Amino acid sequence: MPRLAVSSLRLSHFRSHRLTELAFDGRPVAIFGPNGAGKTNVLEALSLLSPGRGLRRAAPDEIARRPEALGWKVRADVESLHQFHEVETLAEAGASRSVVIDGKLAPQASLGRIVRMLWLVPAMDRLWTEGAEGRRRFLDRMTLSFEPAHAEAVLAYEKAMRERNRLLKDEVRDARWFGALELQMAEAGAAIKANRAATVLRVMGAQSGDAAAFPRAELSILHPEGDGDAGDAADLAEAFARGRARDMAAGRTLAGPHRADLAAVYAAKGVPAAQASTGEQKALLLSIVLANASALAEDFGAPPILLLDEVAAHFDADRRAALFDRICALGAQAFLTGTGAELFDTLGSRAQALEVTETGGLSSVAERSLE
Repeated sequence: MPRLAVSSLRLSHFRSHRLTELAFDGRPVAIFGPNGAGKTNVLEALSLLSPGRGLRRAAPDEIARRPEALGWKVRADVESLHQFHEVETLAEAGASRSVVIDGKLAPQASLGRIVRMLWLVPAMDRLWTEGAEGRRRFLDRMTLSFEPAHAEAVLAYEKAMRERNRLLKDEVRDARWFGALELQMAEAGAAIKANRAATVLRVMGAQSGDAAAFPRAELSILHPEGDGDAGDAADLAEAFARGRARDMAAGRTLAGPHRADLAAVYAAKGVPAAQASTGEQKALLLSIVLANASALAEDFGAPPILLLDEVAAHFDADRRAALFDRICALGAQAFLTGTGAELFDTLGSRAQALEVTETGGLSSVAERSLE
């Protein structure tokens, strides 16, 4: 059966881990220990095996272990659909992050073709109540999990938009300059909108029938006024041209995919996610992530790797058990963190268990048993 799993992980000068070497057998991994011991640092290292800035969105220099500040390296052996890869990502002091796959330098986008990864971290608990930027980023990470080329469309759109914004701020009036940039934005923007729409449909269709443990979320994408109705490249190009005077007054582009928002409704109650209780918001978010994983398992051919930071602590025993059962049924390699081993007792032999401790700012990891 095809699978996606990390079989070994080596952290060098990565935050609190001076040198940590771990081996995994494909089962879910329960990582426990006191706050500040370095559990989330392991998940962050894993998240850097996928494109982007990782689950903390940290700059490379912020990751290096102090006080040495020598740079850092993450190395992993990955099985992906019957193929085996050696993946390294690293940054020397003061340098940008590099990616090496099977001994060859590679663009970050190449990671998305090998590793599909989803995560849920405590900072996302405020997703439904804070600004649209975080929800847009969440939507794009879901989209990227299905379509790695989505990242290239986003980068192309943002590059052209920055140049257009520069023209707006300088009050350039030459329509030809605007037209060329707006065509680039429209072509990339149409791909972004199509990718996002397809993702929402896939995730909506994969939500669990177990509404008690994982409530259904009705998802929709909200587009700013003046964004073009059909969303194809011609509509977007026309919308950008039509909005030049307004945008010039504002000094920036006011319509387009960069202003979209993700909306969610607690389906059983008909309540917008922002108005649901804190526990309901967390359950909705987990339900969406699990639905994303289920849909991706069909699309990619194997379930994605899941990084679930401190998720178990927010749920009662029944919902924790339902979560663990769902992960095991999916067949995903999931990495879960919590402060105590008791949070994972219903996993038993279905999972590996690692205890993380910290002494003098240095993390160490030991294998334990949940039985």
